[in-house]
Amino acid sequence: MTGDSVIIKYPRDPRLITFRRGGTLSDTDHRLLALWAATCAEHVLPFFEKVRPQDQRPRQAIAAARSWARGELAMMAARALGGQAMGAARELRGAARYAAYAAGQAGVVAHVADHALGAAAYALRAVQAAAPADQQEQARRRECQWQREQLPSEIRELVLDDQRLRNDVCWYVFDC
Repeated sequence: MTGDSVIIKYPRDPRLITFRRGGTLSDTDHRLLALWAATCAEHVLPFFEKVRPQDQRPRQAIAAARSWARGELAMMAARALGGQAMGAARELRGAARYAAYAAGQAGVVAHVADHALGAAAYALRAVQAAAPADQQEQARRRECQWQREQLPSEIRELVLDDQRLRNDVCWYVFDC
């Protein structure tokens, strides 16, 4: 995150921790979270690419999330690419910065499933930042609804509950 909040609360929700690590999240649902996060991040990627068209780090992180979900990429590789995308955000401001952070968060979902919420939250912030001041709230709400329409039914209730529980540390962007 950008230093103004942390999206992972402790103790962590066992529903977002895989069986292997003592939680209840199935590998299948973990992969669905990564795919949904990648979809949310990709939707706002043009905000970054408009400013830095030659910088492929955010796009690579999104691809890594999808590759990991298909079992084609190791978790550590996806995590590293996610970190690189977040590095691309550091020098930027506004929608471009948030879009790069969304991509980075999508990439690190392979490591920690909770980051799916970060990808969605940053994507919402990107849309909000890109809109004219008098349309930001409406733009965010539209994007929030769009994100929810992309949710696979298998993880829908988990994500909606997670949004409700962590909305306060995600700038209240999930009020839609």
